[in-house]
Amino acid sequence: MSDSTPVIEAEPAATNNGADTPSDSDVIVIDELRATHDRMKTEMAKVIIGQDEVVERLLICVLSRGHALLMGVPGLAKTLMVNSLSKVMSLDFSRIQFTPDLMPSDITGTDILQETVEGRREFEFVKGPIFANIILADEINRTPPKTQAALLEAMQEHRVTIGEQTYELEEPFFVMATQNPIEQEGTYPLPEAQLDRFMFNVIVDYPTVAEESQIIKQVTGTYAGEVSPVLSGEDIERLQGIVCRVPVADHVIDYARDLARNSRPNQPDVPDFVREMVAWGAGPRAGIYLILAAKARAILHGRFHATTEDVKEVALPVLRHRVLTTFNAESAGVTSDDVVRMLLDHVQAADPVAV
Repeated sequence: MSDSTPVIEAEPAATNNGADTPSDSDVIVIDELRATHDRMKTEMAKVIIGQDEVVERLLICVLSRGHALLMGVPGLAKTLMVNSLSKVMSLDFSRIQFTPDLMPSDITGTDILQETVEGRREFEFVKGPIFANIILADEINRTPPKTQAALLEAMQEHRVTIGEQTYELEEPFFVMATQNPIEQEGTYPLPEAQLDRFMFNVIVDYPTVAEESQIIKQVTGTYAGEVSPVLSGEDIERLQGIVCRVPVADHVIDYARDLARNSRPNQPDVPDFVREMVAWGAGPRAGIYLILAAKARAILHGRFHATTEDVKEVALPVLRHRVLTTFNAESAGVTSDDVVRMLLDHVQAADPVAV
């Protein structure tokens, strides 16, 4: 870590058996994080024009120990965005281009027969590109399921197994995968069970008129922006621990639970539009990710408590790939995003109980 990188000091909070009690050091760190968040956005803006919401959602994923699936057409700077984010956080970055002939060992690494100085032959493990902090899995749906499974196992377990040996991945560890929503020929769509492993499904949209003009001027001119580190890997791990200690009121947890349960067409008392438009709803992991993301968003905005507003703000990226629409809904032009927005209008948060 360079001398210019600010270090966030925080003492580990004592275990409190599920009770969320902020320590004084936690509160200080969160106050500092608000200013740090602003500096991160400033650094990212040196090379990325616009896309503030996408950057914030990636940061939420990082602080929540989650993984993100980025959906967007080519040319929207997804690779540059993830690479720049790794530089801002002083983390190792690795890009893997997924192709139909990519093998699992091309990702995880492999044993190679080497000759020792004594003249004996032994297998030596050569690490693959998965051994980095931030992995960009570019066009993950262009590689066969066997190779996809190797990556998804590493995402879930934070380790890889080669033969009889298991190798731990360095923390913090995040996977940010991309998919092109246009070209589907010759692809291997991720099954729903594997999509569920991604905390967020983030849509990277086209820039605005003003942003596109600025992009053209910047790329065709002499400007060469360079981001500077703002956080370190140690800082990220401390902040991840603080996210777990952010208190959440029961009515906020109930709201996240109700959003997930009301997306399931086979549940009693769900709205009629869910029965008509949803083939399969979100599982329990959705509620978990809604709360984790709400906690991370709260501390990014300088608060040590998560609210129903935080849950609403992260509902789309958490739920859009977990709510599968019916054929009738698709033929009527109704998307998963439309269903999630209707759920947000339908499900009302309970009033907080005064203590």
